[in-house]
Amino acid sequence: MPGPASVDWYYVGVDVGSGSVRAALVTRDGCVKATAEESITVWTPQPDHYEQSSADIWSKCCSTVKKVTEGVGKDRVRGLGFDATCSLVILDKSFQAVAVNKDGVKERNVVMWMDHRALDQASRITATGHRVLNCVGGVMSPEMQPPKLLWLKENLRESCWKDAAHFFDLPDFLSWKATGSLARSLCTLVCKWTYSSQEGWDDSFWTTVGLEDLLESNYSRIGEQTCCPGSPVGEGLTREAAADLGLNPGTAVGASLIDAHAGGLGVIGADVSGHSLPCENQPITSRVALICGTSSCHMAVSQKPLFVPGVWGPYLSAMVPGLWLNEGGQSATGGLIDHVVKGHPAFPLLKEQAEKSGQHVHSFLNRYLEDLSKDKKHLDLLTSDLHVWPDFHGNRSPLADQSLKGMVVGLSLSQTLDDLALLYLATLQAVALGTRHILDAMREAGHDITTLFLCGGLSKNPLFVQMHANVTGKTRAEPHY
Repeated sequence: MPGPASVDWYYVGVDVGSGSVRAALVTRDGCVKATAEESITVWTPQPDHYEQSSADIWSKCCSTVKKVTEGVGKDRVRGLGFDATCSLVILDKSFQAVAVNKDGVKERNVVMWMDHRALDQASRITATGHRVLNCVGGVMSPEMQPPKLLWLKENLRESCWKDAAHFFDLPDFLSWKATGSLARSLCTLVCKWTYSSQEGWDDSFWTTVGLEDLLESNYSRIGEQTCCPGSPVGEGLTREAAADLGLNPGTAVGASLIDAHAGGLGVIGADVSGHSLPCENQPITSRVALICGTSSCHMAVSQKPLFVPGVWGPYLSAMVPGLWLNEGGQSATGGLIDHVVKGHPAFPLLKEQAEKSGQHVHSFLNRYLEDLSKDKKHLDLLTSDLHVWPDFHGNRSPLADQSLKGMVVGLSLSQTLDDLALLYLATLQAVALGTRHILDAMREAGHDITTLFLCGGLSKNPLFVQMHANVTGKTRAEPHY
């Protein structure tokens, strides 16, 4: 039972991104009291292969939670929740790590969301034309779990597939690690595994694509039990997990969410009263949540199912209860910007000058571009002769072709800091144009979106945000950090 109203109760949120784990201690009224962040390791043994360690991720979850709860009585922490990338975790029947690589390194038992090793498998699944593809924009992405599973079966049958007893989405792995419950969140199963919240698993799909062995024991390897996002999982923290996290056994754990969906849920319902936004006094179906980090996700909800070619969904109650979700996305945004900036010959000079000025390289470039644009009417016009096609890691939406590559048009022999700044700007503009392409596809399918709600690391970059407003013509709403 809750204690006296005067007692300050706290809740802990853990966010596992592509490169780090972040934890926050939050009051019952949503005030963030403490945060912590730690990096996690990514292995890239060969092109398009990205792997992580579930043990490393759990360790960083524990250390960040201990940091944010330091000095806080365990009895005052009333609940814990996880979100994470939609990466694939593999464990054996004893819940020990199983290698997902040809090197046989068991520590690396996570196939990351951005891993594109299963391009061929995804194409073959798409070619089946199975009905479940209607809810993924008509095209199976290699970033979803079925093609990854098929790749493991076809390429690592002896060293991985035959020993694998549990396939988890990373958010569900964290819930299991915390509670011992094998229940899967409907957010993960519906959005990344082809599960239907209304009809359950489709036996014919798994049989058609060559994964019929997953039907055994009522789908126990990929999810026999399900739960709604945010609902209590198991009996709360186990004794072992509580000791790892520095919390009390039995502390409530909410069913997990994919990281982008957690971000979308966090911003799409924001109270905008008095801010003169076009979505004020309108249903949240007039909003789109843009979660922009290593990649970007475009989350829009609707009262009825809308089928958008090349865009994932519609998914019922996968993010907002009772509403249908469409999820567009770009496979590389923050990752693309870093790739372009750090790979330029002038990057060492940029880094040196940014450090001298005490600024982040992006902040330095933003001010540098302002200076370059003084002789032009608009900063946007600086790149009138330089253009980027941003699909360096394929196109997730709305072309839904992960085999596409990137392109830069308008390069010269010059490699100065000016050239780097202009290439950075052209990349921001290209990413924003990709967002407009996705929003146009959503509009044509029936969405009526007036306002962009941004969150994630890139939303802290004012030029990135401004380019999205300029290119899409939409009013934007940003969180205050």
